[in-house]
Amino acid sequence: MKKLRTKDAAITVVIWLCALLTVSGLLWLVIYIVANGLSHINLEFLLSEYKGDKHGILPMILSTCYIVLLSLAISAPIGIGAAIYLVEFTKPGRLLQIIRFATETLAGIPSIIYGLFGFIFFVNVLKFNFSLLSGALTLSIMVLPVIIRTTEETLKAVPLSYREGSLALGATKIQTIWKIILPSAIPGILTAVILSVGRIVGETAAVYLTAGMVTRFATSVMDSGRTLAVHLYMLAKEGLSFEQAFATATVLIVTVALINLLMTKTVGKIKKTMNSR
Repeated sequence: MKKLRTKDAAITVVIWLCALLTVSGLLWLVIYIVANGLSHINLEFLLSEYKGDKHGILPMILSTCYIVLLSLAISAPIGIGAAIYLVEFTKPGRLLQIIRFATETLAGIPSIIYGLFGFIFFVNVLKFNFSLLSGALTLSIMVLPVIIRTTEETLKAVPLSYREGSLALGATKIQTIWKIILPSAIPGILTAVILSVGRIVGETAAVYLTAGMVTRFATSVMDSGRTLAVHLYMLAKEGLSFEQAFATATVLIVTVALINLLMTKTVGKIKKTMNSR
């Protein structure tokens, strides 16, 4: 008994150390970037163009927002629909194995491969050229595995009694999915969206090869645009200004943090509303 307690205590210490190292690494990275970039952020930097003597990032902020919204508008319905099909309509068999294999394979492909595919297919074959649409379509394919797998696990977590009760009351399968299962799974689906947003915002290779890297304002989805991540990469690669690079990285971190905070608060409110029913 004493040996078991000693082992439990040792394992607990190791787990706490791992957690502490993870949090410490994150804090060190964030503090280092913010400390070097915060002093170079001002209204002119945030609200002006990157042109001539001005080195603002407003076009990059807008391009990032556009490409995030476009990517989610394309990938979320497809991913959620695929997850519903896998959980609610398919039966164990070869078809399910093929779909799962395809999803897992997509999740393991490096982003540069997605970028090359998007460059060849969307930019050249479909003649979309370097545009926000090409970038969004490429990123949509990239984040599909995250949305499908997370939504799938969320749908599986909905109690079977919800389905049985709805069907017993005379509801059809589609009505049960739309009015019972999906509302119960909304928190998990929003979590999938949060993970997808994080990957979209931080992606460089796929965006660099599809959306392009021009610094002007994009007036339509067919215009080329440079996202914050690509702008950060270009500043660091060309050595133009490490101060601007750190400032851009700070804005990028704050943007991702605000999106995650907003989505987390939304998930929390939805859970409270559902629990109070």
